[in-house]
Amino acid sequence: MVPLWAQASIWGFFAGSALLIGAAVAYFARIPQPGVSGAMSFGSGVLVSALSFELLEKSYAQGGFDAAAIGFVTGAAVYTVANWWISLKGARYRKRSNGLQLSEEQEKGSGLAIAVGSLLDDIPESIAIGLSMVGGGKVSVALVIAVFISNITEGLSSACGMERAGRSAAYIFGVWGFIALTTGTVSMAGFTLFQDLSHEVIAAVTSMTAGAVLAMLADTMIPEAFGEERTFAGLITVVGFLASFMMSKS
Repeated sequence: MVPLWAQASIWGFFAGSALLIGAAVAYFARIPQPGVSGAMSFGSGVLVSALSFELLEKSYAQGGFDAAAIGFVTGAAVYTVANWWISLKGARYRKRSNGLQLSEEQEKGSGLAIAVGSLLDDIPESIAIGLSMVGGGKVSVALVIAVFISNITEGLSSACGMERAGRSAAYIFGVWGFIALTTGTVSMAGFTLFQDLSHEVIAAVTSMTAGAVLAMLADTMIPEAFGEERTFAGLITVVGFLASFMMSKS
């Protein structure tokens, strides 16, 4: 039988591997801008639903309002500070596909900053996957699927922007390949580090991941989703939310 820590790692890597899929689609298929924006709209709706019903709601049920609320705001604050610092180094538009990403010539060191920022965006989701296995020993399949879907859209949009900023194929696939491998390790840590702690602590950490994911959405994904093609962005976001909601209740 596969140990639970290994299962957590496998599920995290599975969700993270979608980043490579999205990057490959962007690099080889040349998706038009409205298609990229639509994909990000759908991915944003999926993640909003997942953090609401798979993370925050369960955190509240497990630890009460105080643990859920404090963790939620703390996670958002920590992410915001880290994102602010990374943005100063040239990673502000790392999820944008429309040419706003800085090239190395425009901002020296921006390539590393974008890579670090992209990793930062996926850490909360990976921790949440590992945390979902604490207690019952079973992963939240709805959460894994939601993260997988949103990661495809993230990889798609960001890789488009990387290519337009003059990044090489080695850089693009190297970044997403490294992050995909890292997500497995982070998910494993999310399980092993918290499995013996109290319900209140686990609830607080779960809500922290939800707050960080929502802050990430507002800072990086939603601006891309609504930046170019706004006519159907709201509707597509709602469809994504509903799809994730149905998965969480199935």
